[in-house]
Amino acid sequence: ALVSTQSTGWQTLIEAHVDVKTTDGYLLRIFCLGFTKKVNKQIKKAAYAKSSQVRAIRKKMVDIMTKEASTEDLKSFVNKLIPDSIGKDIEKECMDIYPLHDVFIRKVKVLKKPKFDASKLMDLHGEVGGTTDETGEIISAPGEFVEPTIQDSV
Repeated sequence: ALVSTQSTGWQTLIEAHVDVKTTDGYLLRIFCLGFTKKVNKQIKKAAYAKSSQVRAIRKKMVDIMTKEASTEDLKSFVNKLIPDSIGKDIEKECMDIYPLHDVFIRKVKVLKKPKFDASKLMDLHGEVGGTTDETGEIISAPGEFVEPTIQDSV
């Protein structure tokens, strides 16, 4: 919906995509889009970028998306998407090539998930199978038997 309302004309639509592997093994395909913007005091009606400028902007988009996603795990990458900080970074970086506005990460596809590793899951969620008290503290390891406390009333 955003693309159809924005791309009414007099500006260049620039799209880019890249395949990136996160630190926790997810392979993502990230799609980005942005529009050229009129400069202040511009009299021309159109704000078209040359094809060489479009290629340079697309290269910057790919570089920034790769840098942002490949240094993070999936959870922290998703947290970066929420305030759209990546779009703002791209806007700032590309200012010297051609001014942009409305730069967004349009879509993120998960191409490959890492192989399921039960031991990693256990590490993430702490000891499983051990006895815990009300506060969540582990009282005993999974192998040892603990006599239940005798209750006064039921």
